[in-house]
Amino acid sequence: MAMKYKIAYTEKRKNAYLVVWILLWFFVFYLSYTLLTSFVFSTRALENDTMRPELQAGDRFIASSYSSLLSRTLPLHYGNIVVIDKSRQKSISLVDNLLEGAVRFFTAQQVSFLKQDEDLYIKRVVGLPGDEITMTNYVFRVKRRGDPYSYTEFELAEKPYDVTIPPGLAFWDEALPFSGNMGPILLGDNECFVLSDDRNNTNDSRTWGPLSLDLIAGKVVFRYWPLFRIGIP
Repeated sequence: MAMKYKIAYTEKRKNAYLVVWILLWFFVFYLSYTLLTSFVFSTRALENDTMRPELQAGDRFIASSYSSLLSRTLPLHYGNIVVIDKSRQKSISLVDNLLEGAVRFFTAQQVSFLKQDEDLYIKRVVGLPGDEITMTNYVFRVKRRGDPYSYTEFELAEKPYDVTIPPGLAFWDEALPFSGNMGPILLGDNECFVLSDDRNNTNDSRTWGPLSLDLIAGKVVFRYWPLFRIGIP
């Protein structure tokens, strides 16, 4: 009888250790995932065609993540495609942030507790701090601080890209961004100018104005879906 009791007790201890180890490894995995997606990378999906032809609705990609503490020293370059997170303008409690991380973890980034996806935008950087920018026929020219000459956005870009330029309409006022023309704007020391590749869509700095670098959550580095267009955008 004593031997049976000893065996049962030993088995219970083994099972208890197993449960503890499973919980511990799960916690380590969850913590690692949270840290990585907060400070290293995140996965995103584009839900519209505002970045055509480079990115299309349904594209999924990996974006490098930046914390707000690093946003003032982002290694941004002309032509980079970035993730804009306007929720950074809001005050979010630590508890809500933890709940957001948990919900996104258990739903594989598909659900947001804070509905932060509504504040996320994918845009292209055409202007950096200190630049003077102008727009003619939907194409931007950039005069960098201290440079006597201006260049088109394509000349400054690290990687070639195309944009979709809409046909002009006579009733569009030249004072509106819809007209395709814009007078000079001087960017501040903590500001950038971002655009949609589809210039039909003006849900970008043409209507928002220059953006604080603090609102940049990351930079698109790799498209992994669809498979036939996999690569660096």
